[in-house]
Amino acid sequence: MNSMNNTINEIKAALKPLKMETPAFRQIAVVVKPDTVHNALSYLKQKGFTQLSIVTCVDWIKESEFELVYILFSWTEGIHIQLRARIDRDKPVMVTATDIFPGAQYYEREVHEFFGVEFTGNEDAAKPLFLEIWDDLPPLRKDFDPQAYSDSKFPMRERGNEFVSEIGGHDDE
Repeated sequence: MNSMNNTINEIKAALKPLKMETPAFRQIAVVVKPDTVHNALSYLKQKGFTQLSIVTCVDWIKESEFELVYILFSWTEGIHIQLRARIDRDKPVMVTATDIFPGAQYYEREVHEFFGVEFTGNEDAAKPLFLEIWDDLPPLRKDFDPQAYSDSKFPMRERGNEFVSEIGGHDDE
């Protein structure tokens, strides 16, 4: 546990986080300002957090913010770090992490596609990853209405009274 305390103290001194907590065993959650994310990722990689496990997003619609979450892992220390930063939901922009973690390219594409966050410096972020012909709000935003989308794209069909049983016959047989 001493290495965990050392890591916490080093991160506090270097990153000056807005908030820091330990949500579970061998996990550290660090909240930083959005303009310090890039430097924080670079620092953490130099400190041995060489695996970027995921970049994801949380929609805090009432606060009009998105929270970007970068989960890093240190194989030598066995510690996970959640690096979190909140950005404006109306103009969601973050600097790409691809120059530090090249694999971030696909995570950023996914966050762009499902939440609408722009990643400056990642030219591939706007390319569709899953939703090739999508023409509505990003589907994981809390203000996306799946029923309205479905109603506009897939007209209602009339259904008959026929029922096909599990063995293949009709109800009236």
